Amino acid sequence: MKKIIEIGYKFLYLQDKIKTPKQIMHYKYCGICGKELVDHPAGDDGMVPYCEKCQMYWFDSFSSCVIIMVVNEYDEIAMLKQSYLSTEHETFVSGYIKPGENAETAAIREVNEELGLSIEHLEYAGTYWFPSKELLMLGYIGNVKKTVFHLSSEVDSASWVSIEEAESHMFPERPGNTQHKIFRRWINGKK
Repeated sequence: MKKIIEIGYKFLYLQDKIKTPKQIMHYKYCGICGKELVDHPAGDDGMVPYCEKCQMYWFDSFSSCVIIMVVNEYDEIAMLKQSYLSTEHETFVSGYIKPGENAETAAIREVNEELGLSIEHLEYAGTYWFPSKELLMLGYIGNVKKTVFHLSSEVDSASWVSIEEAESHMFPERPGNTQHKIFRRWINGKK
């Protein structure tokens, strides 16, 4: 049995016993004219909510984020403590992509906002699905010059960590954790 919470003209589906809301939005009403949508075949996508008046499909939507492993010229990795994520483990820079922004611009912005650093070179490191929050995460490796961090209020602390120590600071490896995947991609690229 699923619970449904109405949010304006959107519906958010929650599975039973889930304490945090999921991020996939399933539309029930047209966002343009407000008319109730009907299921309509959309090729290989199957039945999709459709506005007969506007002749428009309303595909489920979800948030997209960037996650950036920031590396300096000494091959040290910036590891961030963010107590709202964990008091035990450290993370890479990450954040939501804003409307009208591409992923690369979001990655550069997030590194600057969270650490006060400017990326000199940005390398794409894959796309990952983060199932617990239903987010599409676009991974990057961002090269910077080692300098003093200027932390945002979102970040409790940050430090430069050596390659050898990095994995011990990360969240445990499990499905959906992109840190280890991006780290290994970078390590394999160095060989």
